[in-house]
Amino acid sequence: MASDEQTLALFQTRVRQMLLQFKQLKKENEELYAMVDNAEREARELRAELKRKSEEYDTLKMAKMLEVSDADIDASKNRLARLIRDVNRCIAILSEQK
Repeated sequence: MASDEQTLALFQTRVRQMLLQFKQLKKENEELYAMVDNAEREARELRAELKRKSEEYDTLKMAKMLEVSDADIDASKNRLARLIRDVNRCIAILSEQK
């Protein structure tokens, strides 16, 4: 009987150890799932922020292309004035030929 009691005691000890290990692994598993959830949430947020920044960049790029500076306006005025003078000269030349 003593050997049966020893075997039973050893079996109970092993079962307790397995239960403790199971609880520890279950807790670790929950922590790992929480970490994965946090990482997925952070990745979604970063993707959304990247999309917003990309849209902002495209908008800024478009605005920069459409931006008219004072130098552009002055250059356009000078070019138009030159074209008007050329047209006036051509009209004057054509008027002299008649």
